[in-house]
Amino acid sequence: MELWSQVYDPLGNTFLSTLVCAIPVIVLLGGLGVFHIKAHVAAVAGLISSLLIAIVIVGMPTEMAARAAIFGGLFGLIGIVWIIINLIFMYRLTLKAGLFKILQDSIGGISNDRRLQLVLIAFCFGAFFEGAAGGGTPVAVTGAILIGLGFSPLAASGLSLIANTAPVAYGGLGTPIIVLNSVTHNTDDYLLTLSAMVGRQLPFFSVIVPFWLVITFCGLRNTIAIWPAILVAGVSFAIPQFLISNFHGPWLVDMLSAMISMVVLAWFLTKWKPKQVMTAADGSAGSMVSYAEAQRNNAGHGHSKEMVIKAWMPWIILTAVLALWGIPWVKNNVLNIPGITFWKWEIPGLHNMVQRVAPAVAKAHTEKAILNIGILSATGTGILIAAFISGKLMGFKVKEMVGAWGETVSVMKYSILTIVAMLALGYTTRYSGMDATLGLALANTGWLYPFFGTLIGWIGVALTGTDAASNALFGSQQQITANKLGLSPELMAAANSSGGVMGKMIDAQSIVVASVATNYVGKEGVILRYVFWHSIALAALIGLFVMLQAYVYPFTEMVVHAPASVSTH
Repeated sequence: MELWSQVYDPLGNTFLSTLVCAIPVIVLLGGLGVFHIKAHVAAVAGLISSLLIAIVIVGMPTEMAARAAIFGGLFGLIGIVWIIINLIFMYRLTLKAGLFKILQDSIGGISNDRRLQLVLIAFCFGAFFEGAAGGGTPVAVTGAILIGLGFSPLAASGLSLIANTAPVAYGGLGTPIIVLNSVTHNTDDYLLTLSAMVGRQLPFFSVIVPFWLVITFCGLRNTIAIWPAILVAGVSFAIPQFLISNFHGPWLVDMLSAMISMVVLAWFLTKWKPKQVMTAADGSAGSMVSYAEAQRNNAGHGHSKEMVIKAWMPWIILTAVLALWGIPWVKNNVLNIPGITFWKWEIPGLHNMVQRVAPAVAKAHTEKAILNIGILSATGTGILIAAFISGKLMGFKVKEMVGAWGETVSVMKYSILTIVAMLALGYTTRYSGMDATLGLALANTGWLYPFFGTLIGWIGVALTGTDAASNALFGSQQQITANKLGLSPELMAAANSSGGVMGKMIDAQSIVVASVATNYVGKEGVILRYVFWHSIALAALIGLFVMLQAYVYPFTEMVVHAPASVSTH
């Protein structure tokens, strides 16, 4: 098979080419949100449309397009499905053991105000799991907890998705920033520069998001009534997020910030009490009672200290295992044994066979297509090991756990198909160059580029499901365009990651995870419509903030520039 160069204007008209290349996204999101098509059907339809456009319009060789789709599907199975199946499996074990209810009750015992429970669980607790694993983990855990506390499936799903935004750029032990560095300059100094730059954008939104979350749940008036607690949660997350990202690096930003925020908020709630407590999980103002009455009606969770510890133990084990799995030395020297537990498979007929050319990149280069297969080092394997350890401590026999795992796969069969088709679609658009066509269209916006460049990151996450994948697709292009327009390349690379976090709540992968965790399977379109405008509004706010950092003093002073040793041109 011969080397094939991408074509970014196949129809000879920028507008028409962009419109055609947007069809797979329109089919996917339109099918879910407008036509109420089931998620797996919409994802498969989007995949088929992407393959047809790649082959017929863009001119990508048929076999090469098929290999790109297969590559994406395999990555979805190994990298994402493997994580989600094992996490849901562990969650179902805790349900069967009756421990998840105790976990819910213990969290609810910190405050019986639904608004404060939402902040503590969806924002703080969710951010911790985003930092530990990413890949849908926080939405699955927090959505399930909120359901158990009485929140509706739609509220539990949608609110968990909205909350899982500000932490996403540093999710999975800093993976998105690490990937962004790898496609730009790939030096240790530049990694710290990018970490610091993102850390000068997202902390502002880490304060905004918990307010946005509660307003969505119960309205502005009921949110203002507990503003001190929401502010404490946001600020106690934002300040560590800034400090750690600027003075340490991207690896532990979310986990440490979330831990600090949870502890500070829990402490604050021992000193400050709301005048009225919202007792209903539907956000209705009619459920408000005085704090004194709420305390009289609150009998506590009623569980012994030993049972509470036992209920938390699976999640503590999971956290410890994921932290261990995230240590580079452990992964590279213990878990990854080449030829035994770790393989690199270069996809034949695709690896180094697709050439990305100007204007998408400054210098033409071939795209790698390597599937990393780590039997032990995969995050999903770590979760599975944690689940089996926890299962034994909960009293399950191995045979019972194997059966429960099989049941989990059966329950998730359509969700698995959705994720695989979604990743196949994303890889087809990437290797065919359709992603670059969409990005280049926004790159033609001139002085407005800081705003629209941020939206490129948003589109990237909506397409691929991860901030890391969006950075891999568009990070280099952001810097190229920034240099052409006289903007800071560091600013725009960071904007791709920061803007991308708001696309996390509308990508099919996250929505599917939310629907599975909250037993709302088949209602993915309803969830999408619930969060869609929130996603656009928050992405636009980040875009406006990046505009200020690009042009308006004193915001321009916040921009971090690369060390002299790193050339940005």
